[in-house]
Amino acid sequence: MKIVPDTSIIIDQMLSKLIEENFENAEVLIPEAVQSEIENHANKRKDIGYNGIEELKKLRILADEGHITLKYVGRRPQLDEVSLARGGEIDAMIRDIARKYNATLITSDRLQSQIAEAQGIDTYFYQKEAPKIVKTELERYFLDDVSSIHLRENTVPMAKRGKPGEIELIELDYVPLRYNDLDRITNELLAQTQLRQDAFIEIEKKGVKVIQFGNLRITIAKRPFADGFEITAIKPVNRLDLIDYNVSDKLLKRLSDDAKGILVAGSPGAGKSTFAQALAEYYHYDLEKIVKTMENPRDLNLDDNITQYAPLEGSMEDTADILLLVRPDFTLFDEVRKTRDFEIYSDMRLAGVGMIGIVHATRAIDAIQRFLGRLELGVIPSVIDTTIYIEDGEIKSVYSIELTVKVPTGMIEADLARPVIEIKDLQTDALLYEIYTYGEQTIVMNVNKKHDDENKDKSSVDKIVTKVIRNEIYRIVPNVAVEISLLSNNRALVEIDPEYAGTIIGKNGKTIEKIEERAGISIEVQDLEVKEIEDKKIIPVSISGNYISLNFRKEDIGASYDIIVEGEYLFTATVGKKANIRLKRNIEMGEIIIKAMKKDEPVYARLRSDDYY
Repeated sequence: MKIVPDTSIIIDQMLSKLIEENFENAEVLIPEAVQSEIENHANKRKDIGYNGIEELKKLRILADEGHITLKYVGRRPQLDEVSLARGGEIDAMIRDIARKYNATLITSDRLQSQIAEAQGIDTYFYQKEAPKIVKTELERYFLDDVSSIHLRENTVPMAKRGKPGEIELIELDYVPLRYNDLDRITNELLAQTQLRQDAFIEIEKKGVKVIQFGNLRITIAKRPFADGFEITAIKPVNRLDLIDYNVSDKLLKRLSDDAKGILVAGSPGAGKSTFAQALAEYYHYDLEKIVKTMENPRDLNLDDNITQYAPLEGSMEDTADILLLVRPDFTLFDEVRKTRDFEIYSDMRLAGVGMIGIVHATRAIDAIQRFLGRLELGVIPSVIDTTIYIEDGEIKSVYSIELTVKVPTGMIEADLARPVIEIKDLQTDALLYEIYTYGEQTIVMNVNKKHDDENKDKSSVDKIVTKVIRNEIYRIVPNVAVEISLLSNNRALVEIDPEYAGTIIGKNGKTIEKIEERAGISIEVQDLEVKEIEDKKIIPVSISGNYISLNFRKEDIGASYDIIVEGEYLFTATVGKKANIRLKRNIEMGEIIIKAMKKDEPVYARLRSDDYY
């Protein structure tokens, strides 16, 4: 008797058993297409591929022992035919083999069986025993207060239990799990996933699977993605209502009336998702809004009235396109992480959809700053108007975001007025941060930052103003010796090498006026007191690879020196731990030093200290 198995009966590992029971001494003709499809699965690190290879090995053993005759027949399919396997190309090739050799087709695929019978091919359909839905071994690890299970080969099973802010890691057993244990748990999960309506494979890539299994999100990782076999299962512990968070009347009013672009921020495990779920259900039930979600993976524990969407064919952008057609009142986006996520969130908000975005951040302001550079500054308040920061499962702070035109805090001149994003504490209405542009810089100013009067650091504005003045001066006189200090919020002092003071002031003060205009501050120019050029010393210079090294003595480590070449000040630097100052040879200053060396001109260093300036 001749039999032709298809791929399904091989990967189900049932052909070897059927041979022992029903097809002893049969001539088994395995189409090359079957082996090719199994090999393709194995190359993609799919378990069904490995299962199929194991079954082929068993058939080889049966042939070597004389129980069957084993042959591989037909042609190996082309790459494009393998890629079209889901469309039935491989199944058609297998049926052609059965017809050509007048053999019985053995399959556990009902559709394959029905088509073969319709084509007049003798067919043996193996009806797999219908598995039952059972509580899996992994699910039995979960107790009432367990939020996640962590299984890894050669280690004991671990779990996290408790509520946000009070999480502890515990051992569930003293016996380490082996590879076979995790393989057994995985196979059971995959089998049950095919049966349960609330279970599906969310992501399947080389070395990793993500399964949504009821309210569990299960990640299965193997080599080469991970360095070992690992299963992680996460379950939402709490399902809370908004009232459980002691929401203030002011926040509740804002959520009800004004908030349309909301960020829920916090560190991992802080309780962001739990709060976002409560917020989504508040909008649905209390405010009677239509709420949808965008999730990757889809694992929020929400009421059945709220539809949860995953990436459409792997694209969250396509999901957003569908949602814009559905037009929900609010969409919960879990989580906003990559640049394209921020763009999708923004596009949907600007299209009029209320948005709730979950964002990883260690501070509330960090969540807002993640939009900087991704959106035009003036657009940000139209996209996000409220940020809620969650810590240890509680609302830690709430910020409102608004756009105004004003002179930024710390500046005085009226002509410095500009668009400013004000970030305020919602509860107290206290101004906390300002975001604005100054020149080409984007400034995030903490307006409440306290400074130690005895050791007062420059504010961000002071640093930017100083940098603008210095860049303008260097543009006119490159690398001139100059010191800049702020006398007040509207006045700066520039001390410059006397040789170049006139150049900086310009004819009738025109040059300094332009610098003042660009810096937005009044400038006083004074001569810089410097030691005479004779108080300098020659420094040995060496070149190694792409770097130039100015070599000092050990006692010079930590001291700052002016570097002088051919009587001209070049730059100032501090001697490093290796008693040298290094710079790249291909930058302008490096090229000047190399030219001087070629002309046998020495490089001088002049000690820079408080006595000189």
